Amino acid sequence: MKVVIIGAGVAGLAIGWKLALGGAKVVVLERAQVGNGATLVSGGMLAAAAELGSAGSPEADFARRANALWPEFAAALEAQSGIAIGYRRNGALLLRMAGEAPRAEEPLSGDHSPLTAEAARALEPLLGEDLADAVFAPGEAQVDSQALCRALAVCFVQAGGEVRATETAVRFELTGGRMTGVTTPFTTHRADIFIMAAGAWSARIEGLPPEAVPKIVPVKGEIIVLSPPAGVSVPMHVVWGNGVYIVPRRQRVLVGATMELAGFDTSLTKTALTWLRRQAEGLMPALKDWRLSEHWAGLRPAAPDGLPILGQSSVDGLFVASGQYRNGILFAPAVADVLSRLVLERIAVDPAFDPRRFEGTTSALIVPQTPHKEGGNGAWSAAS
Repeated sequence: MKVVIIGAGVAGLAIGWKLALGGAKVVVLERAQVGNGATLVSGGMLAAAAELGSAGSPEADFARRANALWPEFAAALEAQSGIAIGYRRNGALLLRMAGEAPRAEEPLSGDHSPLTAEAARALEPLLGEDLADAVFAPGEAQVDSQALCRALAVCFVQAGGEVRATETAVRFELTGGRMTGVTTPFTTHRADIFIMAAGAWSARIEGLPPEAVPKIVPVKGEIIVLSPPAGVSVPMHVVWGNGVYIVPRRQRVLVGATMELAGFDTSLTKTALTWLRRQAEGLMPALKDWRLSEHWAGLRPAAPDGLPILGQSSVDGLFVASGQYRNGILFAPAVADVLSRLVLERIAVDPAFDPRRFEGTTSALIVPQTPHKEGGNGAWSAAS
């Protein structure tokens, strides 16, 4: 079986690796460089609790499934690639700031621990005084998303796959209602199966009937990276609160992320930078003395209902793996498992994620946003 995957982000590479190990001949087409979309600008949190809590929804169940797969997935990646991907399951602090409404009565999970503000500061001394209480989620983890992409690319190629960077998929070719090829500026690739894993760009390729175009829009997110003064240690845990997250990584911290419907604009804005710094300093006042070392922007792929889009499209031979939105890194091993088994074994995907669920609707994306406190057109809330 020959498979062409469009998109060399974490989803496309993970699916390609799994399919290649299963005996398929796989080519991945990437419009830019490997992992150059949402993957490389993500915070790298595996935040099943912080993002989805204990909600009994298909997405929450999928998140827990993915989280359970991560230890074996990470070990296999590192063993095969020889690249350390920075996978650490060292927990996260979910903070409630002074003045915020109390948490719901239902606990997040049986292994989560409520903490007083004093106990939270004992775990993370940089936390400020404007803290009401916290929850410690020991099962939360993180990974270095850039190292993850490199490791996935190495493993995929070692398994026999081929990556074609800077080769943009321009148009799909259909014959008798079946997908038979995808044209790039260089050639037309023929295959038995095609998988759309192009993230925020999943709806941009021509040639599909309107009902088969993935209902995906880009949601812009900006992240800043702060470096500490000499002799100052970074936090030990991922911290969520005050509308942002703080992720320790390589003696620096990532602070993210804004969320904005801005089309395909990935320009960096002073407004976002100012807001991220202010919110982070509200959590950890000492960050005001840390140096800004990087500022990123990327596009997350979102579906109208906020759920992933996974499975067979309405066009025979075309599958979709998109709409991971804020959870692309967390979902990666489960997406690879589900799509590879669907293609190789015809094992069905949860119907809640079916790409065909939007046919005949006029659903528009509704992104929860909080007004920016300094005015202007920007609107932000936490996104990963």
